[in-house]
Amino acid sequence: MDVDFLKKTLVFLLSGGQGERLYPLTKDRSKPAVPFGGIYRIIDFSLSNCLNSDLKKIIVLTQYKSLSLDRHIKNAWNLFVRDMGYYIDVVPPQQRIDNNWYRGTADAIFQNIYVIEQEKPEYVLILSGDHVYKMDYRKMMTNHIENNADMTIAAIETPLEEATRFGVLEVDGTNRLTGFAEKPDRPKSIPGKDGSAFVSMGVYVFKTERLVRYLSEDHKLEGDNDFGKDIIPRIYSSERVFAYDYVKHEGDRAYWRDIGTVKSFFEANTDLVSVSPQLNLYDQTWPIRTYMEQSPPAKMVLEEGERTGLAINSIISNGAILSGARVYRSVVSPGVKVNSFTEIHDCILMHGVNIGRRCRIRNAIIDKYVQVPEGEAIGHDLEKDRMRFTVTPEGIVVVPKRYVF
Repeated sequence: MDVDFLKKTLVFLLSGGQGERLYPLTKDRSKPAVPFGGIYRIIDFSLSNCLNSDLKKIIVLTQYKSLSLDRHIKNAWNLFVRDMGYYIDVVPPQQRIDNNWYRGTADAIFQNIYVIEQEKPEYVLILSGDHVYKMDYRKMMTNHIENNADMTIAAIETPLEEATRFGVLEVDGTNRLTGFAEKPDRPKSIPGKDGSAFVSMGVYVFKTERLVRYLSEDHKLEGDNDFGKDIIPRIYSSERVFAYDYVKHEGDRAYWRDIGTVKSFFEANTDLVSVSPQLNLYDQTWPIRTYMEQSPPAKMVLEEGERTGLAINSIISNGAILSGARVYRSVVSPGVKVNSFTEIHDCILMHGVNIGRRCRIRNAIIDKYVQVPEGEAIGHDLEKDRMRFTVTPEGIVVVPKRYVF
């Protein structure tokens, strides 16, 4: 097997998602730039996977409201020396092919096919910037090469009732694709596992020559110019297309969340505060990198009587102050201050939020720099909250960035 395959691999990280279902968190930023887990951005997980997998030729394709993402990558990911042949380049739409913006995932790569021609990689790895997970891409690349595959698709085993939200891969006993359906009403099971289906994780490996041909053919046809909707259904029957079993190869580290909705964003954050989180941020063998602003340590103020500062089953970031407040099952980001006699339950408080005294807040996401006045209640009267904020069908209240009460 080619032992130098990593040096011959070019990574495209698709990061132009508009994120309409994440609104208002995406009012001023793209999905990959949304803060996550206190100190991170969503894109940090895919980039950390690349760094930990020793993949250092990375093209980040942006489009929608990309300023926040651009700044984050410059601050957190200015790591590589180009003279050594390594780089993370942020590339916005350049309309090199025609006058259109990126129409779909395949079109985004096709419009940057000149990068492939310049770099001349043997393999191309395509990732999404809005997924939260850990993955050793070296294992997937090795599997791709051993199968002599034209395309390999990372797949995760999912209960049939949940698989209807994803692209479902039908496979034979060797995990070679025998069928594909985008969001089917009746997903096909994995052979020997009647209750589960393989769903696509949006992570693809290609032989470069094959990818260029698929993209060129796709560009000439009517469609969405998308890997899931167009290219995979078109090629699986004639080409060597395989599913890569993510859980089998990653074992205990296997965890994947597609951050597509406010609900999935909220659940992925609250996963982190469980007693034994499946996504372990403290794993020193697979660190998640981000930009760490200069802040003092977190502080909790405890005095005699009722003025008690404490946090239970929560993440408390640097620079946060719990001044006589109680926080339960929540994510508290850098620079947050929660003042006396306030109680926070099941919340995500983003950078610079200030919660006044005697507030009661639950099941809420409060975006950056919001000043919540004294005595405010959020999440306790959803009818009142709907008049001011976005409230999901699950009852999650979202207070937008810099909201003024």
